[in-house]
Amino acid sequence: MRFLRLLKNKKTEPPAEAEKLLAYRRTGDIRLLGALYEPYMEMVFGICYKYLRQEEESKDAVMQIFEKLVTDLKTHEIDNLKSWLHTVARNFCLMRIRGRRVFEAIDEKQERGDLKYDMNDDEGHSEIEINLKVLEKCMERLVYEQRTSVELFFLREKCYREISDETGFDFNKVKSYIQNGKRNLKICMDKNGSN
Repeated sequence: MRFLRLLKNKKTEPPAEAEKLLAYRRTGDIRLLGALYEPYMEMVFGICYKYLRQEEESKDAVMQIFEKLVTDLKTHEIDNLKSWLHTVARNFCLMRIRGRRVFEAIDEKQERGDLKYDMNDDEGHSEIEINLKVLEKCMERLVYEQRTSVELFFLREKCYREISDETGFDFNKVKSYIQNGKRNLKICMDKNGSN
């Protein structure tokens, strides 16, 4: 019993990392952020290299993630920085890969002649404008949860957790809102003559 009383009376100190996070949120001091991030840079690089497979691009990603943290750490409550950074790095790389695939698909369509987007080509330019207008109208037709989730995921490059935190939507429903929103957008755009 004496052992239990000793444990009960012993005050636990918060970890230095939690204090630094709190101090950074209060002051916005980049040096504090650097001190927090430095021990994890090697881990972040490893995650980026695993996904991106290019050393220089992975190094750049480590710095871009640091820049992203400048604002993100001011708004997010973080219990485990290492775990949170792992998720941020993975999502950052996945968004970069997703972006590459979109551009590759556009290049492929242009090579086949399926896509015209030369800014000097009035016909191609108007085709893009028409598609954007149709997309805008179709976005307005989505239910609020789908529209909001799709905008945050694709336009603002937020991960599921960030969308859930920002909107208050149930985390498990965010993925469903995005998938259903994408499907409904495609159906709407096909019906309205988008190419």
